[in-house]
Amino acid sequence: MKAVRIHSYGGSEVLKYEDTPRPDITDDEILVQVHAVGVNPVDWKIREGYMQQGLNHKMPLILGWDVSGVVAKVGSNVNNFQTEDDVYAYTSLRRNGAYAEYIAIPAHEVAHQPKSLDYIAAASVPVAALTAYQALFDAAKLSAGQTVLIHAAAGGVGSFAVQLAKNKGARVIGTASARNHSFLKELGVDEAIDYNQVHFEDVVYDVDVVFDTIGDEVQEHSWKVLKSGGILVSIVSPPSQSTATQHKVRAAFVAVQPNKAQLAEIAALVDAGILKPIVDTVLPLSETRQAHELSQSGHMRGKIVLQVIG
Repeated sequence: MKAVRIHSYGGSEVLKYEDTPRPDITDDEILVQVHAVGVNPVDWKIREGYMQQGLNHKMPLILGWDVSGVVAKVGSNVNNFQTEDDVYAYTSLRRNGAYAEYIAIPAHEVAHQPKSLDYIAAASVPVAALTAYQALFDAAKLSAGQTVLIHAAAGGVGSFAVQLAKNKGARVIGTASARNHSFLKELGVDEAIDYNQVHFEDVVYDVDVVFDTIGDEVQEHSWKVLKSGGILVSIVSPPSQSTATQHKVRAAFVAVQPNKAQLAEIAALVDAGILKPIVDTVLPLSETRQAHELSQSGHMRGKIVLQVIG
């Protein structure tokens, strides 16, 4: 089968489009014929070697853990999927990914994909939607009537966070460049802030939740906008617990985890028209280098998706 692999850590030039054996499956796995795969910042971060000690990958490595496709083979212990089922998944970063024509995935990480989506749109959902879901609801316990500040609200994760928060009944403030403000309004943002023109910490105050998707100075400036007892949740870098204590607020770090039940819930929200995936760019698998370079630019609206089967 064709796949994109890396044989060493480095820049986008280490991505190699090449032949590799089709994976075997265990009794608890399914073999998925990949139709599309989402590109996420974690892909190029792993490619550059940022997470090599924690993940302990063996080379060569197939990247890409945001996948949609068709079940090609089912392990003997798997009873909730059958061949030809349309599925989607965020699968563990510790194994080979989905920049390939086939991927073996443990059945407990896979869900039936939303019936209303094609494979391209479905592949844009799992990582971004699960990240937003787990940050807002598992960590922050966001509830109706609360106010949440979502940084980079027009991005892949941010756009799902806006929709999930609005569906929960929260008031949503989002930061984005001015060109994305009409887009944010369409998503349901109550107040859009142009980070190029305004320091958000000068105009935002007393929010219940800050969802930090950027880190660094943005995270540091976010403490002061929280009300007492509020929470800052980051998906970029662990926020300081001592700083949180100084501001009389809470802090949490979320590293997204595969979750079949949450993917099934997300699929239901998509099919009900409550969640809408936003795809910015579609490229063939052979153009993975370009996809990584676009992702690293950090100015995407929605997601980048690689099409494996046209």
